[in-house]
Amino acid sequence: MATDNSDTFPKLLCQHASRRGGNPAIREKRRGIWRTMTWSDLAGEAGVLASALSARGLKRGARVGLIGDNRPRLYAAMAAAHWLGAVPVPLYQDATAEEMAPWIQSAQITHIFAENQEQVDKVLEILPRCPAVTCIVFDKDRGMRHYRQPQLVSYADLVQQGKDLTESRRAFLDEEAARGKGDDEAFVFFTSGTMGPPKGVVLSHKSLIDRARTLATAEGMTDRDVAMAYLPPAWLGQNFFSYVQPMVVGHSVCCPESSDTMLADMREVAPSCFLATPRVLEALLTQISLRMDETGGLNQTLYNRCIEGARRAAAGKAVSVGDRLASAAGGILINGPLRDMLGLSRARVAYAAGDAVAPDLLAFFRSLGINLKQLYGSTESGFFVAAQQNGTVKAESVGSAADGVELRVSPQGEVLVRSPGLFRQYLDDSQATSEALDSEGWFRTGDAGHLDPDGQLRIVDRLKNIGAFSDGSFFAPKAIENRLKFVPYIKEAVVFGNGRDRVCALIDIDGAVVGRWADKRVISYTGHADLAQRGEVYELIADSIARLNAELGRDPKLSRYQTHRFAILPSELSADDGLLTRTGKLRRNSIAERYKAVIDAMYGGQADVKFDIPGGGPAGTFVDLKIHDVKTSGQGSVRRAA
Repeated sequence: MATDNSDTFPKLLCQHASRRGGNPAIREKRRGIWRTMTWSDLAGEAGVLASALSARGLKRGARVGLIGDNRPRLYAAMAAAHWLGAVPVPLYQDATAEEMAPWIQSAQITHIFAENQEQVDKVLEILPRCPAVTCIVFDKDRGMRHYRQPQLVSYADLVQQGKDLTESRRAFLDEEAARGKGDDEAFVFFTSGTMGPPKGVVLSHKSLIDRARTLATAEGMTDRDVAMAYLPPAWLGQNFFSYVQPMVVGHSVCCPESSDTMLADMREVAPSCFLATPRVLEALLTQISLRMDETGGLNQTLYNRCIEGARRAAAGKAVSVGDRLASAAGGILINGPLRDMLGLSRARVAYAAGDAVAPDLLAFFRSLGINLKQLYGSTESGFFVAAQQNGTVKAESVGSAADGVELRVSPQGEVLVRSPGLFRQYLDDSQATSEALDSEGWFRTGDAGHLDPDGQLRIVDRLKNIGAFSDGSFFAPKAIENRLKFVPYIKEAVVFGNGRDRVCALIDIDGAVVGRWADKRVISYTGHADLAQRGEVYELIADSIARLNAELGRDPKLSRYQTHRFAILPSELSADDGLLTRTGKLRRNSIAERYKAVIDAMYGGQADVKFDIPGGGPAGTFVDLKIHDVKTSGQGSVRRAA
């Protein structure tokens, strides 16, 4: 690991180029072949780009937008910006032009790296509203031949310009790299925006390097480790594992060819460190369930026993002798092949981050022999402040405070954090900064939680999501939503209960999984909306929820969280519709507003409701959305308030 006197990313990069210049820094699969950029290559390309960008007016403190997938050139551009003391601002590549406009405007971005024609077109569409932008660098030139805007320059031309200038600017580059300080602004990341417009979070070199060193020390990371870069680089979590951590440790990062080849590429690489969001883990669980369903026989029986054992372990219940025997047999016949299928056969550690992970989901992957652990934190906290530690992993907690971090819970139940990894400020929003960060350095996370006697932190939900049933008893939706999503047929679940006498849910089915189930039973359908409203599918989901209700009904503390009624959404929840964030989190207020008529119908006792699908046609497309009752057990509801 790099020594502590390297307090900026350019200094770390130069150190790696000197000490391990021939080692792989970034590997990319392109046209079926893995291509390697060594640390010397990365430092050389970053220096060349820095020379050219300086000639094109990039100044210290200016901000550089980056729009694209994980690619070596994207990270070389980040390194070049840092070299000059500029500030990278990664933007979500699947965002629309209208979403990007306020990000580019608020950050006053002057230079943009856009991967391809699609991204360039978005920038050009909003360029009149973003006058600060003077340079747009595009990587892939397909379809760009006839573009003549003066701001445009190809990546290849920029590199050539830099090569022509590098020798004459060598002293200048050395001086710029040495000028940087740890307290300098390093990145601006935009929050996911679950409860409102995304905010720009300003993080320093020192804060991010501190977090990376802390994690590297805790996990014994070395320059021989290998990580994957497949999540959006605009998310701090991915950026942390594909840029910040490698810059500190010196290990390599692998970029898959595409999302479609991700699992196959993972199997070829077999990373030693792996980062996943809950949505990714849920998708992997679905893949496993489908594979085991096709296998059948003894393997499927053992697999089902493993799942049930994981559920009981996650709930803190005793694991039976039969479960232990099934687990032992499954370890030989199932776990190894499944780890290999997921590309995690050599993973020393895997992390879940970005949102709360269902305890049974975490327990399931750990039951496969994967050392999956939770990291808890936020963009404002430099990615993580708490982590589960080997030997003390509890599925229902997010671990204990990382080294150098202080955690406490306010009288209102809010988790407060003080850490050297905290952000400096929200971009141009001093009021929001002062509301989130007090004079003593405590950051208000907005999460409700509590500390166990052993110091482990349990997160209940976002404070703004917590409410009360109509009788005044506590209601928090996240825990039950996570349990519902453990059902392989359910992709997303949104539950309601605040101010109500019982829980009702909107269900977003996994079209691929349910479609395969329907095909096997020769159930015909014309598309997702038709499939979602089939009576057989409603019965499938009702049976799945009823089984969960039976489990909840046996626990007096959870019995009231049984789902009484549900409706299946006619279309998938999507970030493009404004119902999910770009990181896949629910926008609850937007969902509640969009589906208000359905929610009212569920609580009003209606059997169906006529619902207008937005964008369905000139006058909208109406569907008769069914509402289904679910069998409950025990005392699953709260008495209606008088």
